[in-house]
Amino acid sequence: MQQIDPSDMVKRGRFYFIYDRPPHFVMEDKTKRGLEVRERALDEKHGVEAERGTIYDMDGIGHKVGIRWYFPKAQYTLEQVVARAEDMEKRYKAIREMTCPDDED
Repeated sequence: MQQIDPSDMVKRGRFYFIYDRPPHFVMEDKTKRGLEVRERALDEKHGVEAERGTIYDMDGIGHKVGIRWYFPKAQYTLEQVVARAEDMEKRYKAIREMTCPDDED
């Protein structure tokens, strides 16, 4: 796992960061910051390498979740990565609206 330098940030949202780390754009889920990376594997949804960790539910069942995704610059533009990050942002905003409707941004 390479160390991410905050000065490499090219875009940020409420729930994500995107870094320029040649030869990749790295999309990081802010809600998973601090989660220990357990593996680096192919993420089937995005089709790129991803760092994943494990979150345990109330029943003690572990669920693998993405922390960072590595989009090769040769195949993805910044705009394509931002579009994926914005999709993630929309999902988290919808969850927040359902679980905390009185919270303001």
